[in-house]
Amino acid sequence: MKSFVFPGNIEQQILNIGSQPIPYMRTEFFSGIVKECEQILLNLMGCEGGRVIFYTASGTAAMDAAVACYVTTRKKTLAIAGGSFGYRWHSLCEYYHTPCELFEVPFAQDIDYTALERRICEIQPEVLLCQHHETSSGQLFNLEKISQICQKHQVKLIVDAISSFLADPYDMDRYQIDMTIISSQKGLNILPGLSFIILSERILQETFAHRNFYLDFDENLKNLVRGQTPYSPATSLFLQLHTRLLQIQQSGTRPILEKVQKNALYFREKCKENDWLVPASTPSNCITGFYVHKDGYAIFKELLKQEIYIMPGGIKNFLRVSHLGCQNFEDCDMLARLIKELENCL
Repeated sequence: MKSFVFPGNIEQQILNIGSQPIPYMRTEFFSGIVKECEQILLNLMGCEGGRVIFYTASGTAAMDAAVACYVTTRKKTLAIAGGSFGYRWHSLCEYYHTPCELFEVPFAQDIDYTALERRICEIQPEVLLCQHHETSSGQLFNLEKISQICQKHQVKLIVDAISSFLADPYDMDRYQIDMTIISSQKGLNILPGLSFIILSERILQETFAHRNFYLDFDENLKNLVRGQTPYSPATSLFLQLHTRLLQIQQSGTRPILEKVQKNALYFREKCKENDWLVPASTPSNCITGFYVHKDGYAIFKELLKQEIYIMPGGIKNFLRVSHLGCQNFEDCDMLARLIKELENCL
């Protein structure tokens, strides 16, 4: 099996952890694992003095928590929507009956940052919600420019970095990001099932709402003091997370970022050779979204038969390929060759 979806092919050492006996979680041993995971994650995120809330849930649950526990305490919010995940922010705000305006960005295009600042001046939001990388298109947004606008107008910045973390450079303190959301099955390259909210030291001084029992910030932060989650965690996933974070701590993030970038650039050269259009004006290293010339969904289904997994894009002939996990140039060559062969057969 070859996986070009999330989390990609996973290292055998990590997979083996899932087959081991599960330790009891209400112990000093497990508390130590949680505390060490938190400290490493804070270091990787560049978030000195912050805290990490761990959820046994998908990334959308962490987005839900951010809206329920914090955004609902604000009077007005602006969400950048450059694709389906940007619109998800707006849907969550609607669900909790909290005012949220949309700043829409055309598919696979960069933000007009002058227009964004003008919109912020017009509506004066207290919070800006955005994706670092809009996974539905492959477009990477410029966090430095977004951050400068937010700082200038005293707007809190909440970022979904689920698909950009460990694929593109990211630093919460540098960009004055108040809250970040990530999950286990992307750059961390472990199984899906864990999501994380990283709270900056600044945002920890704020008052949080109590509108979601399971996701409640205060309840999770209270239990985190003793290195625990308030409810049963996905114990094996925490063990995988701990091992993976220790690996990253030892190697540093630079080799990971460089590897992902090299695979992304190499595959995009293959797209260029085959005249497959990559529409993102500034693509993330995480994925390559591209248009093929023939039936993209038929290509996706034929690859499935060979146990090769890529992502259909929800748009005619638009496919997406992840560059996370265990991947090399040979894998990229193989995939491009198969897609071209299938194109020729359709």
